[in-house]
Amino acid sequence: MRGVFLDTATVNQQDLDLTSLTSTLPDWSLRSHTPANEITEAIRDATIVVSNKVMLGREILQGAASLKLVCVAATGTNNVDMDASRERGITVCNARGYATTSVVEHVFSVMLAFSRQSARYQKAVREGRWHSSDVFCLHDYPIHELAGQTLGIVGHGELGSAVANMARAFGMNILVAQRPGGTPQAGRVTLETILSQSDVVSLHCPLTEATLNLIDRDELASMKRSALLINTARGGIVNEPALRNALQTGQIGGAAIDVLTEEPPRKGNPLLDEPLANLIVTPHIAWASTHARQSLINEITDNVLAFLDGKPRNVVVNS
Repeated sequence: MRGVFLDTATVNQQDLDLTSLTSTLPDWSLRSHTPANEITEAIRDATIVVSNKVMLGREILQGAASLKLVCVAATGTNNVDMDASRERGITVCNARGYATTSVVEHVFSVMLAFSRQSARYQKAVREGRWHSSDVFCLHDYPIHELAGQTLGIVGHGELGSAVANMARAFGMNILVAQRPGGTPQAGRVTLETILSQSDVVSLHCPLTEATLNLIDRDELASMKRSALLINTARGGIVNEPALRNALQTGQIGGAAIDVLTEEPPRKGNPLLDEPLANLIVTPHIAWASTHARQSLINEITDNVLAFLDGKPRNVVVNS
């Protein structure tokens, strides 16, 4: 039996221990990157394939006669053709819960950066404005406490619920949106209510047909002018040109964006054209603490071992 990890560089920067994974099979091929034109040959005789972002479409899967298990090195599985996997009898498993703490800490780090005006005060100090103050401190920018603010959460799964729990510790009020396109649930409110009433809106839903451009021009216009939008989910959930316009015109107070429609943004992106004082863009690293990445390797290992034991876990498609 042979295993292939197609894109270890997305997870491991030579700072993780992969021995737990490589000990599951006698033969593992760990590839830092696999270009599209090399995928078919790379997995031709593989029994188990691990992929984070490498696309495994129908044609690729049909060419892998020995393939029995695909482990997605992420929670989202949009890089694997599910119908083709099902037809070929290939089990598909994902990884869950490995980055919860990392994402929660990122959400609150950007929330606090805005509420405490950290960057603007650091700039003021560097410019010598504290030195010339006529009192012992600066009051140039208003500081707001999170306590008492309303946090609207769109996507109340593993990550959204963990963010809600942390928000309660800060004394925030919580609103949870109905699942976009789903059945109404008790205790949840409409997206329209979330947008109009929240001081902070945090996105944690998957990218689907129902959530593509979920936050667009009209949705941004319905938010408070002081509101902060945080997206650590997927880039396509927010219409990026519309968001840039909303930030430039002061339609909303600010945004913290960790994901873009195209990653990396080789062709540019409206949110990267020129710096905006009310925008923080980070390069899809909310999930990426060292601990979270090691936990991901451990999750993949557990998925492989469970499959070999005949009791697959975290199953998205079952053979």
